[in-house]
Amino acid sequence: MRLVSWNVNGFRACMNKGFEDFFRNVDADIFCIQETKMQPEQVEVSFEGYYQYFNSAVKKGYSGTAIFTKSKPISVCFDLGLDRHNDEGRVITAEYENFYLVTVYTPNSQKELARLGYRMEWEDDFRAYVMALDSKKPVIICGDLNVAHQEIDLKNPKSNRKNAGFTEEEREKLTGLLGSGFIDTFRYKYPDKMDAYTWWSYMFHARDKNVGWRIDYFLASKRLGDLIEDSVIHMEVMGSDHCPVELDIE
Repeated sequence: MRLVSWNVNGFRACMNKGFEDFFRNVDADIFCIQETKMQPEQVEVSFEGYYQYFNSAVKKGYSGTAIFTKSKPISVCFDLGLDRHNDEGRVITAEYENFYLVTVYTPNSQKELARLGYRMEWEDDFRAYVMALDSKKPVIICGDLNVAHQEIDLKNPKSNRKNAGFTEEEREKLTGLLGSGFIDTFRYKYPDKMDAYTWWSYMFHARDKNVGWRIDYFLASKRLGDLIEDSVIHMEVMGSDHCPVELDIE
């Protein structure tokens, strides 16, 4: 089974930058996107053979997630079930026979860490949410987690140590999530691989120089570890400031 996740940084814009070609070529069983920045009525899209689910933010042009899946889920739900997190379209959960699939666009702590306090609340609530799912059946989490976990996961760790996406607080929350029974599938397969990034600033030709961050992930319940065939970063794929990531699992 092939799963793909991509922060498209605006679905309508990405559709004009090769999204459909990649979508069809990769032929994923489940394809998740983050940062759709749209309401469902703003674009007509239908991929033959796929069911599709959108969760949009109340604020237009902001945040948002979507799932395209060949197999119809047993159930689909949106957000975390908590009013304080229900307005930004950040989570979709699809239940299948043998696992839950959760796609997530984690809140950015923003410049000067203006939203770090809210981010910490989100992290705790999200961890509790996926742990409750994991008590029922295995969970696969994918999306833009807006944090580079270790120094190996970004080009310039020293100069970014107190910046959004690489604060000790954010990194510790991901450590806590992994410690709750999940694995980072890319590091599970490639623990020492360097210069493997999923996001690059549009400034200073960062992508050309591969000055990037790995902030897009596939996490999985530990008991799925032996079933993981590969975890791939499609650094060659353009169309967004992020690139797609892929999980191949039995």
